[in-house]
Amino acid sequence: MSEPGIHAGLRISAAGLSAQRLKMNVISQNIANAETTRTDEGGPYRRRMVRFTGTDFAVRLAERQRSTSGPLSVTHGKHYPIATIRGPLSDPADDISVRTEVVATDALGPLVHDPTHPDADADGYVRYPAVNIVLEMTDMLEATRAYEANATALEAAKNMALRALEI
Repeated sequence: MSEPGIHAGLRISAAGLSAQRLKMNVISQNIANAETTRTDEGGPYRRRMVRFTGTDFAVRLAERQRSTSGPLSVTHGKHYPIATIRGPLSDPADDISVRTEVVATDALGPLVHDPTHPDADADGYVRYPAVNIVLEMTDMLEATRAYEANATALEAAKNMALRALEI
């Protein structure tokens, strides 16, 4: 169990910053190797992508409902009644996590006729990586915006903690 309150917001934002930084590093690697036709594994560079998986809130809610009991009141008669909740409610950020996985794609890049290239096959064709610079730059922009959003959330949480200390 993690520390309650403002620390959870800091942890969540920090996890988001780390995940987006990893994504930007992988995109930078893709751009740097956009013309690499030979790797240590053999063949052209394989484009890498970052896969994010996180906590599914609906699953967490269903698990909490199954593991709890006790009446839950509603504020209006037409509200959908939720059966029960048992025990004290914990910080909702306790089991939130962001997992990252870097995966190489199986996509084949363009086959270019260049008989003078050292990696050309018998017919004079060279297989280039399946890296699209426009797509990579778009992904980089998206990662940058997400990084900025996490940094803003982290700064807001920090300011709230500082304000609380001034009381």
